[in-house]
Amino acid sequence: MNAATDSPRMARIRAILTQALAPTRLELVDDSHQHAGHAGARQGGHFTLRIAAPGFAGKRPLECHRMIYAALGELMQTDIHALSIDLLPDAAVDLE
Repeated sequence: MNAATDSPRMARIRAILTQALAPTRLELVDDSHQHAGHAGARQGGHFTLRIAAPGFAGKRPLECHRMIYAALGELMQTDIHALSIDLLPDAAVDLE
């Protein structure tokens, strides 16, 4: 899905991450259909996030993941059951 075809839940996640982290690249995929039928699928969605942001420069992957979780805040308890994160290189930082 892209921003034009996002579900309301995905649009909210995308907006929060964009505001908090100003990513240079953000890809969000809803994988919930792959998890239909198990207990966690009833409340929150399953997502794969691929993201690059200047604020990640010089940070360890764990620190970047914490920044993402902090930005998403309560959504991790309500709208998101599982989040797979792939950190991408940030071309803007690489050019500096």
